[in-house]
Amino acid sequence: MSTKKANLVFGTLLTGAVVTSLLQTSLTTALPQIMRELTLSAATAQWLTSAFSLTMAIMVPMTAYLIKRFTTRQVFLAAMILFTLGTLISWWGQNFNILLLGRIFQALGSGIILPLTQVVIMTLYPLEKQGTVMGILGLASGAAPVIAPTLTGIVIDSWGWRSIFLMAGVISVIIIILAFCCVKNVTPTEKIPLDYISLLLCTGGVTGILLGLSSLATNFMVSLFELIIGAILLAIFSKKQLNSSEPFLNLRILQKPKFRLAVIISMLLYAVMMGSSTIYPILIQTVMKKSAVISALIMLPGSLAMALINPLTGKFYDRFGINKLAIGGSLMLLISCWGVTLINSSSQLLLLGGLYLLRLLGVGCLMMPIVTWGMQNLPQEEVAHGTALLTALRTLSGALGTAILMEIMTSATHFNNPHVTANYAGIQFTFAVMTGLALIQVIISLCKFKKN
Repeated sequence: MSTKKANLVFGTLLTGAVVTSLLQTSLTTALPQIMRELTLSAATAQWLTSAFSLTMAIMVPMTAYLIKRFTTRQVFLAAMILFTLGTLISWWGQNFNILLLGRIFQALGSGIILPLTQVVIMTLYPLEKQGTVMGILGLASGAAPVIAPTLTGIVIDSWGWRSIFLMAGVISVIIIILAFCCVKNVTPTEKIPLDYISLLLCTGGVTGILLGLSSLATNFMVSLFELIIGAILLAIFSKKQLNSSEPFLNLRILQKPKFRLAVIISMLLYAVMMGSSTIYPILIQTVMKKSAVISALIMLPGSLAMALINPLTGKFYDRFGINKLAIGGSLMLLISCWGVTLINSSSQLLLLGGLYLLRLLGVGCLMMPIVTWGMQNLPQEEVAHGTALLTALRTLSGALGTAILMEIMTSATHFNNPHVTANYAGIQFTFAVMTGLALIQVIISLCKFKKN
């Protein structure tokens, strides 16, 4: 395929990835409004973001099968149609259940598009260009989810939170029309059966773990039961994959040390990134009593920096490798999390914005370079499985991180004041936990990446 045609295919898939990724965290800024309009608690409302991540984590392992079984064009169009349907359901939804259903349909499509785009990059482009192109993709997988709260803060203050879904739905329809003309088939296909048992085991296990962790503090015995069931199902799933000659998801690639390290770093990063992205708007709007526009403006410099730095870090990786990016990015993430534990007044709003900027610079240094580095250490025939596994695990980590950190924030807040949704004490404690996760990431980076 010529460079022009390859860029056209990639550009169309990238546009779809950007739109679907924007919707992943678009509701974080809108959550305070949705909570008031639909009379929801913070623990209930967070499921609009956690259920999205959970569904993605379940759907992503399917992409290894879908990419091998169907053409690139078929997979992309099906994913965009699912996403568009979910977006329109969410726009129309009059209560929490319908809104949640729409979010699940959105995630079904979103969970396919990003892994598909990564596989297309690893197939279309030579090794020396993959870091740069993956850096551009970082606008979707890294920058878009963190830019979304900033953009939606401005939109919802002007037209309400439903306008987010209407705008995304219109753009998605345009992308579907464009895909019919531009997307060509890139990867080879083969008729392979779908392992329904593995799919059910994976779905049940992931759901059990997330449900159990998200309500551990409020209903301990039920949560413990859900955790045990989830763990058993995932153990059976893992054993089945390891013993299968044609696994649903090839877990044996985790035996490769560099790929395994990329997965661990990505999971820690996503737990902190997605959790803090949900809590920042609550801190600014609910605790500091600022508007959604103020929340958006405080986060705007960081979001812009994230968008700008992703292509640059891709070029830096192509030239210098992963070492400095991994260590530097991890240190920035650590400092930014620790800094929020010192915030206790609305007069520190500018400091909070500076910490948000530093956090996103750290995320930009890590997000796509670590994925590229991990994928380049796999043989070409395992790229689809590697992309699906890495994306699934980091997405699951983001969902778990958000659910657990929101539960920690709620419990710490109620310990201090049972009559409010969130306060400084609860958020400080939650960011102290994130600081611990970031510290683990720094230690791993210092110990491992100096050798690579």
